Amino acid sequence: MSIEFIGFLAHQEASEAVVPHGPLVNPEFVGAYARTQEYGGFDKALIAYHSAAPDGFQVAAYAARETSRLGLLIAHRPGVVAPTVAARQFATLDHFSQGRAAVNIITGGNDAEQQRDGDFLGHDERYERTDEYLSLIKQAWQSPEPFDFDGRHYKVRGHFAQVRPLQRGPAGPHIPVYFSGSSPAAVAVAGKHADVFMMWGEPLAGIAEQIAAVRASAARYGRADKLRFSLSIRPILGATEDEAWARAERILAATRGKLEKAAGPGGLHRIAPGQPQNVGSQRLAAFAAQGTVLDKRLWTGIAALTGAVAGTAATTGIGGNSTALVGTPEQVAEALLDYHEIGVGTFLIRGFDPLLDAVLYGRELIPEVRRQLSLRQHPGQARRAAAGL
Repeated sequence: MSIEFIGFLAHQEASEAVVPHGPLVNPEFVGAYARTQEYGGFDKALIAYHSAAPDGFQVAAYAARETSRLGLLIAHRPGVVAPTVAARQFATLDHFSQGRAAVNIITGGNDAEQQRDGDFLGHDERYERTDEYLSLIKQAWQSPEPFDFDGRHYKVRGHFAQVRPLQRGPAGPHIPVYFSGSSPAAVAVAGKHADVFMMWGEPLAGIAEQIAAVRASAARYGRADKLRFSLSIRPILGATEDEAWARAERILAATRGKLEKAAGPGGLHRIAPGQPQNVGSQRLAAFAAQGTVLDKRLWTGIAALTGAVAGTAATTGIGGNSTALVGTPEQVAEALLDYHEIGVGTFLIRGFDPLLDAVLYGRELIPEVRRQLSLRQHPGQARRAAAGL
């Protein structure tokens, strides 16, 4: 199984531990961040979605101009724009980027966040709509002639798109569909539509459980062997293991300070109140309750501090994807490949110090993962290396 690395593209530099600075839409930062990841060997970079954030399509278009190889994975929320419009937007970007567009479908797991963009459907209804949305968008990409579509949430008559994706899949023009969501409703839709199912950084047992559930869902459509799986994780690197853990503690302290300042009178519960609605955050919070370090080096400190709450990024830079692998590049690479052995082929890695960590990943982590993967896949080569031959 091959391996893919996805980075992260934001409109300004910020994270759990870094206070946003510079203009809200910072073209110089976007360009530098994109070029750094392209130079460092990343295959793609994710542009996130939030109801208060700048438009991801335009961030992606700017990054496409600043790079020549880096893929552009745009988080996209069904229900905000019509699927036929989205189909044309993605197909157009695919041409301007010379086949580098991809979509990350995020149906949404927080009612308040959905309602800010005018969406008042319940959780399971949103996934029912996503099923229709993806069926219609794929038909718009692939149909060589006008077609009708009749669903509960969408109806079109005589739709035909002049522009279709530059990339192709088994059924014709196609843009890779990455899919996020951990609930049973999400897994059901992912099994039908996803090319890549995305998961947050859980212990190995939790990831194996999710992979099995999604494969079982995909088997209903004869797609069990068609899906790939992605793990989103936040590596914290150090020249030594002690240095890496010391850095993790500094990140935790900086995040706590930032949260306290944002919360003001009333404390941290104003930022992360109660039980999160989305299942992915619930899972991370439950794992965080089991211990600060799980498996060999999966650190849950930030998830425990924030309750793994997603959707607060507009004010704090914090989302649900907050678990980290802590150690030297060699140690973190080994931990990533443990996930690879159970079926993960894509790693979405971003740091708590975004630009600096992107440099470190490209210089130290990505090459080390590829080196260790080669040795695992060619054990004879590993034995010769150990013997000094």
